Amino acid sequence: MAQYHAKSNVYWLLGLIPLGLALNFARFIPRIAAGRPLAVQFDWIPDLNVSLSFMIDGLGLLMSLLVLGIGGLILIYASGYMAGNPQIARFYTILILFMAAMFGVVISDNLLVLFVFWELTSLTSFLLIGFNHENQNSQNSALQALLVTGIGGLCLLAGLILLGSAGGSYELTTLLERGDVVRAHPAYLPILVLVFLGCFTKSAQFPFHFWLPNAMAAPTPVSAYLHSATMVKAGVYLLARLFPILGGTEPWTWTLVLVGGVTGLLGGWLAWQQNDLKRIMAYTTISALGILVFLLGVGGKIGVKAMVLFLLIHSLYKGALFMTAGNIDHETGTRDVTRLGGLWRTMPFTGLGVGLAALSMAGLPPLLGFVGKEVIYEATLESTLGAVVLTGTAVLMNLFNVAAAGIVLFLPFFRPRPAGVVGDPIHQATWKMWGGPLVLGGLGVLAFAFVGGDFFGGQLIGPAASAVYGSAVEVKLHAFPTAWSIVPILSIITIAGGLAFYALHGRLKQEAVALDRQIARWGPERLYQGGLDGLLWAADRSSGWLQNGYLRRYILYVVLVLVLFIGAPLVIGFDTLVFAVNSTPRLYEVIISLVILAASTMILFVRSRLAAVAALGVVGYGIAILFLYFNAPDLAMTQFSIETLTVILFVLVLYRLPGFVTFTSGRLRVRDAFIAGTAGLLMTVLVLLVTSVDFSRHVTDYFAQNSYKLAKGQNVVNVILVDFRGLDTMVEISVLAVAAVGVYALIRQAGQPAPAEEAAPVEAEAEEPLEQEVMG
Repeated sequence: MAQYHAKSNVYWLLGLIPLGLALNFARFIPRIAAGRPLAVQFDWIPDLNVSLSFMIDGLGLLMSLLVLGIGGLILIYASGYMAGNPQIARFYTILILFMAAMFGVVISDNLLVLFVFWELTSLTSFLLIGFNHENQNSQNSALQALLVTGIGGLCLLAGLILLGSAGGSYELTTLLERGDVVRAHPAYLPILVLVFLGCFTKSAQFPFHFWLPNAMAAPTPVSAYLHSATMVKAGVYLLARLFPILGGTEPWTWTLVLVGGVTGLLGGWLAWQQNDLKRIMAYTTISALGILVFLLGVGGKIGVKAMVLFLLIHSLYKGALFMTAGNIDHETGTRDVTRLGGLWRTMPFTGLGVGLAALSMAGLPPLLGFVGKEVIYEATLESTLGAVVLTGTAVLMNLFNVAAAGIVLFLPFFRPRPAGVVGDPIHQATWKMWGGPLVLGGLGVLAFAFVGGDFFGGQLIGPAASAVYGSAVEVKLHAFPTAWSIVPILSIITIAGGLAFYALHGRLKQEAVALDRQIARWGPERLYQGGLDGLLWAADRSSGWLQNGYLRRYILYVVLVLVLFIGAPLVIGFDTLVFAVNSTPRLYEVIISLVILAASTMILFVRSRLAAVAALGVVGYGIAILFLYFNAPDLAMTQFSIETLTVILFVLVLYRLPGFVTFTSGRLRVRDAFIAGTAGLLMTVLVLLVTSVDFSRHVTDYFAQNSYKLAKGQNVVNVILVDFRGLDTMVEISVLAVAAVGVYALIRQAGQPAPAEEAAPVEAEAEEPLEQEVMG
């Protein structure tokens, strides 16, 4: 353990890399504020109009600073939190990949490249949430997150493809100039629905919010990063990025207002009912994500400005809160607020970090959260959608956040410690663990001090808001209201109401929890679990039916699918088919065909395996003779060789086996004969159709002209197989390699005898399909 601890002490140095990158990008703030974004492009798949293009404008720069800056602090924090963990190297590898994937999302200028990074965030988050893979809860939570966001990702892919088709390009910089074209396109509504599904699942909007609290099974550094600057912000980021293209319509506006409002209220309502610090913060994250989507629906310059400002505020305080929750858990062994108290004396630095972050979440001065709350109220009051309803919704969402801030700050740190529930002694965490929260909290204070300056509002928030809105947005912020209005009154109501709710939450919790449990019986998580159980049941039944261990069944299913999916269209359009026989069959062709037919029929009725092998050989030799007559001597020689070898091998292997035994009834044999005859008729029709087509010789001429010039080969067939079909050959080699690995694994497994208690069930299962087949 000491060795692992010594190694983990150096991992904090990795955090300096993203911090250095963040400082490097920060130097471009004046340039981007002047309207000169950074852009670079490399051809990737030119034939599909896919290029590795990256662009950093105001929004991309703000998100990049959050992803890299907070990511660097998380890497430093993790070196203390994960100290002594034997899997720390694996943890850092996945976490850095997660960071790179999110960074790729926010700087990608090509929709398809963006989607690749988008799915990479889902994959790496799956690995991080399930990092403690021995724990069943971690496994279930990781799978839930992957399934919900993965299904949304498939919807998003379809939406992005439609968007690129409607806009005539997959480049965001081009699409941003064609918003009118996209909004007028007939596919606008399908695009909107598919993009919404992708973004809502990623950013945990109702009714897809349930996966995010369950993701708390991940180690705390993952939770802190995932909630503050990465995965859950990806959906909000993409909605903001597509605002100039898809925004401004009634479906966009009302969907985001309703979904964001419900999500914000639901997250805030559930947050104060939790006892686990991380779950409290998870539900407040859901509430904050709802507020962000809500503000995008409110729209307008003031709504966009409020969204960008709150995006920054939430990232700062939520990253600090999660890291401090990890500190408490790390030092006390619990995150249950009912078992914590009096930590201010023993963990002052952690308490200061919690205080700065919680006060910002509550919207109190002198923290940046106070300014953000004021701007949110300004946006709702100026909205034409219904200022009273929107403002009331915003006040209620912020009121719940004030109560949650009181719970995470006062209960663990300032009330007396409950007797006998927390062991002593309790120590302050290392600087790696309390440094990050203090930095993020301090940035909230620093930003508040300079919020009225040109740098913060004009060069950081303004360009980001302009990128979201699609045109210039002037941002002027003030630490305190410059004139008396209803906004300060709403702030006072919010704070007072939140404190009152905090004071009463202990009395209200029991009834609220009981009510929520009743509602949850029919909630989206229950529907998800029912759907997953149904999917597993269907998979189990279909696997038992399809993967039954009998080759004849597999062949039957393949033939049935062939007949249904190819034969049905032919039957429907049979009157339009054209059959043309271009030549009259010759006598030797008829004789050979009759011999092949007779041998095939013989296989069906003989009782001896050797006779069946001989008849099968006659079929193969007959086809080889046809190859020979039709001027294909190379194919004929190959067929002769294979048939000869096959017959010899079959004879050597099968001659000791007894004769055939009939297991199936006459009814099943009639069924099989009908299916086989239908398949044969289908192939006959296909052959007649193919021979009726007058094929052009462009392909033939191309290979004849280029086989030597391009591939330096004089045999056209060999060139096609080896060079022009090189990728196909590579795939075949890959299949063989995979099969070889499987064979090796089976050989290794064969050398390890199974436990005695498992031998009987395996043997019984092996006999069951045969018994079922005989009974059938």
